[in-house]
Amino acid sequence: MVLFNPEMRDVIVGVSYLIAAVLFVTGLKGLTHPRTAVSGNVQSALGMLIAILVTLLEQRVVSFEWIIAGIALGTVVGAVWAIKVQMTGMPQLVALFNGFGGIASVLVATAEAWATIQSGNPLDKVTSLSIALSALIGAVTFTGSFVAFCKLQEVLIPSGAVTTVWLKGSNVILALLSLGLTICMVVAPGHLNVLWILCAVSLALGFTLVIPIGGADMPVVIALLNSYSGIAACATGFILNNNLLIITGSLVGASGIILTKIMCKAMNRSLTNVLFGGFGAVAASNVRTEDDVYAGKITSASADEAAMVLEGAQRVVIVPGYGMAVSQAQHAVCDLVDLLASRGVNVDFAIHPVAGRMPGHMNVLLAEADIPYEKMREMDDINPEFDSVDVVLVIGANDVVNPLAREDPTSPIAGMPILNVDKARTVMVIKRSLSPGFAGIPNPLFAADNTMMLFGDGKQMAVDITNALKEL
Repeated sequence: MVLFNPEMRDVIVGVSYLIAAVLFVTGLKGLTHPRTAVSGNVQSALGMLIAILVTLLEQRVVSFEWIIAGIALGTVVGAVWAIKVQMTGMPQLVALFNGFGGIASVLVATAEAWATIQSGNPLDKVTSLSIALSALIGAVTFTGSFVAFCKLQEVLIPSGAVTTVWLKGSNVILALLSLGLTICMVVAPGHLNVLWILCAVSLALGFTLVIPIGGADMPVVIALLNSYSGIAACATGFILNNNLLIITGSLVGASGIILTKIMCKAMNRSLTNVLFGGFGAVAASNVRTEDDVYAGKITSASADEAAMVLEGAQRVVIVPGYGMAVSQAQHAVCDLVDLLASRGVNVDFAIHPVAGRMPGHMNVLLAEADIPYEKMREMDDINPEFDSVDVVLVIGANDVVNPLAREDPTSPIAGMPILNVDKARTVMVIKRSLSPGFAGIPNPLFAADNTMMLFGDGKQMAVDITNALKEL
């Protein structure tokens, strides 16, 4: 870039950033479908590579040694995580990535403020506002994402809803303090002490905002925090006067909000209810106990019995859930599907929008096992057909097939759209035990007259059913 005059350099930088932005948009579009997700990732990665190279060559880099060291460290950490983190841990990993994005915005904002003030140059009001917003939103994203990670990983912090009066009061106080400190940053720019206090208050706010939310709502929270990280990056773009960072942050922020809205709709819950409702924190008098629901009503079956039922079926629908991901049963399930298909059985998969712990979780697992995309049916598409299904095989799903969502207006999941598997002729549920899902409530489907419970590991049970079916 030094070979060009400043005007030519600016043109090349602008065009390169535009190309990178277009690649980000097309990559994001590709991620909307499993079939195009890989090419979407490649396009986005190429766009990021162009953005990094152009930024490094724009003559604003102080020391390439630190840049190279950072790239090397990040590459090692990323490679280790890519190899070691299981598919079941992806939601936690996404939460961490959101947090890293948030703290990066905080560090850039504070470093820019400190460098500007130390150089004796005044901070204008627009830059001060951008610094304050980047610090505020980035800090909230960082601690909020850490709490989300701990809840999903079930370490340090309980996964259930934590509802106390002091938490709600703390949220209000901390939010007002953050707003007041942001205004102070704009009215009296250049006071670093105000910025440090704003960072501290915002870190506390991120913790108190997410700690009350139950594990069932964590996928929504992660999507929202992803949006926050994008908004923080966008604000950082205004600080650095970097158009590509503004565009990229806007894309991430907007897509995160859209995804959050989609997930809230799938759960029949408003974002306000997710953030302040304390999912799962209902009065004990309103919750039926497991003894009330299950006592003397559970029909336990073996793999041999399940194979005999499947032998006479013409149409089978498989409902995957988080339990399938935990047991890594997708390949064993694929073998079962192939065997059924070879015998003329029509097999589909019914995918709930929030099955697993993040959107698309089940789709990715099934695609990994080479299940055809056309076999993955969305909830709204397949729900009207359950009346004509001979057998539904539920593998590790719970809340997304719980009929209480339709039948009990006092239930924590009341009104949540579910897969109407209970309307099928026979329902077979593979589950380790009768333990509840994230909502913390029993599932009457398990005790229904047309339900057979197959207790055991999802992968092993799928293998046993396949072997038993071969012997018939």
